[in-house]
Amino acid sequence: MITLASDFGSPYPAAMKGVILQRTDCRLVDIAHDFPRQDVRAAAFWLRETLPYFPPATHLVVVDPGVGTDRNALVVRAGEHALVGPDNGVLLPAARRLAGDADLEYYVIDERRLEPVEPAGTQRSAAVSADPEDATAGPASNTFHGRDVFAPAAAAVHDTALEDLVDLEWLSPLEDDPVDLVLPRASLTGERATGEVLVVDDFGNVITNVPGEFLEERERIVANGDTVPVGETFAAVPTGERLATVGSHGYVELDVNQGRGDEAFDLAAGDRVVLETTATADCGSDLTDGE
Repeated sequence: MITLASDFGSPYPAAMKGVILQRTDCRLVDIAHDFPRQDVRAAAFWLRETLPYFPPATHLVVVDPGVGTDRNALVVRAGEHALVGPDNGVLLPAARRLAGDADLEYYVIDERRLEPVEPAGTQRSAAVSADPEDATAGPASNTFHGRDVFAPAAAAVHDTALEDLVDLEWLSPLEDDPVDLVLPRASLTGERATGEVLVVDDFGNVITNVPGEFLEERERIVANGDTVPVGETFAAVPTGERLATVGSHGYVELDVNQGRGDEAFDLAAGDRVVLETTATADCGSDLTDGE
């Protein structure tokens, strides 16, 4: 199985699938192709929360603002899974979750050694070489490595036992540290949590990085100065009303029953969030504290 995730929208993912299916007979599963454009952190969050529900697979990820630059292209072995994508941090939160207690293994893709992608009805094979010494070697496009680098790499990784990845001639162990991405953690001090918005989903639910345990045994909290009820479900409040709840990912969400929490709370990804108990808020709180 190969999963695919990107910020491409449509129709670019179809080209990646075509390249894969030319090279291997496997099941293809789309994670999402509507991640926020060029938002590496949002993609990393959703991948971390989604990929662990899959059986062992190869995961192709393309959210790549640095496409065509000197950034590395990676294969990461994470336990029984492999991830293929750019070295910009997007792979690592999911890889760490998938690996569990196992060490991650990082490999660099030598784009000049990959077998060139050849569209049907063309003779590019006569002009494009996989010989790294040949000046024509390398991806056909500087702007679509999803098709020309990551898709053929994912197909080959899928067909190779994980313990044999090092034998692929176009892969070599990464000598330096990969570009890391660690999702921020909230700061909890007594009756107060200071965090930020990680992402806003398509429903407008505001997903913070505050652990859901903060809401335990609370009927109301103060969110950035506004008192809102705490509910276990959206329907705990009337339609159109705001609430704080715990999402499926285990973090506090600021939502609206059948409405958009981002609009009601005037919040977007990256914005600061301060949650307090009503007793703490009644004593007066300064939203600039806790930095």
